[in-house]
Amino acid sequence: MYAEQLATQLRKGFLAYCVLKVCSHEPQYTSDIIARLREAEMVVVEGTIYPLLSRLQKDGLLRHEWQESEQGPPRKYYKTTDYGDEVIRSTATKITELNATLKKL
Repeated sequence: MYAEQLATQLRKGFLAYCVLKVCSHEPQYTSDIIARLREAEMVVVEGTIYPLLSRLQKDGLLRHEWQESEQGPPRKYYKTTDYGDEVIRSTATKITELNATLKKL
């Protein structure tokens, strides 16, 4: 039980970084973000991703743009800001440091 709760906390923290990574190369539609995360075997549901996208945008890490869709109304696509790209680089360094610590332990 405790291990599952700890894993859930780790996943939540790591999810923001993963979403930023997905959005760092080109603008991404929400369902495409979810698909990329699932391809990488990251457990995610739509009810989790929408509030996260809003928070990352509010915090200045993501921006959005509207793009016309052949299948209906315009869609909101997300892309990292310069600050978001900076956070990705910094977090990648922290992840490397944490991984090195785990290996030492």
